[in-house]
Amino acid sequence: MLQAKKFVWKKIRVLLLCLLVPAPTLCWAENLKVLVVLSDNSAPYQSFANSLNNSLPALMRASVQAQHEQLPADLSEIELIVAVGMRATELAASQSSIPVLAVMIPQVGYEELLEQISLKKSPRSISAIYLDQPWARRLDFWRATLPSRRRIGLLYSPGTHIDIEGLRGNIAARGGSLIARPVLLADELFAELESVLASSDVLFAVPDSMIYSSNNIRNILLTSYRHGIPLIGLSQAYVNAGALCAIFSTPEQLAEQTGATVIYFSQTGQLPEPQYPVAFTIAVNQQVARSLGIELLSLEAIRNQMNKAKGRAP
Repeated sequence: MLQAKKFVWKKIRVLLLCLLVPAPTLCWAENLKVLVVLSDNSAPYQSFANSLNNSLPALMRASVQAQHEQLPADLSEIELIVAVGMRATELAASQSSIPVLAVMIPQVGYEELLEQISLKKSPRSISAIYLDQPWARRLDFWRATLPSRRRIGLLYSPGTHIDIEGLRGNIAARGGSLIARPVLLADELFAELESVLASSDVLFAVPDSMIYSSNNIRNILLTSYRHGIPLIGLSQAYVNAGALCAIFSTPEQLAEQTGATVIYFSQTGQLPEPQYPVAFTIAVNQQVARSLGIELLSLEAIRNQMNKAKGRAP
């Protein structure tokens, strides 16, 4: 029954397109040739690829290739590359002049890539759907989840390009304060972490591979827990590892948004401006909450609080 409903919805979407788009354009849209390049064969990337194909019209199936250092030799029929992850994005941007939609990548990674790609690509021939959440959403999540904890601790390396003063102002507008420390060298990380935790009520993780690497995250979580400071993470994996909570977008949610963007490209021949995720997921670790003496609202109540706050602050 569920599959039948999905099939009917796809047909309805195509009929609506027929009413809105001239026939020659729609024909091109329905037969758009898309290549999906995955950074590797891991489960999140495979889930994204499967969900993306399910979100596209029946005649717009995307072929999928795991990253193998080289794109296929024959790309003559490919009109759009969806590059999933940074490795795939770097590959697609460097080896082809075909338009690229990069997904499941951090904003900072995309911005650094733009500075490196060949001049053969026009500014409109590459775009992105970021993996990270917009700061306004993250701050609304903090206020809905931990309203009594007003001092936000933040560690960042120079490569993250965070607008610290702008972020400080946005936090202040929500009644909080920012305690931010740069980490210039890897061996300074835990000294700076101790300094931040001594003045903070909550620690924010950011997409920063120098700080929040797989080698560091366990010790960061243990150190923050020892100080009684909850960490707001970036994914379900953070919550599973001991973060108090996280706000993130799943591969399936990002695939749905990517599907809509691919359809837009098929109709217009242009990629939209880079965009943050539209849909998002909230996860909490109730065991960590109990251990830290924190009483959390239900997931529904947290989301409702965020919806109320939306638009009230920058």
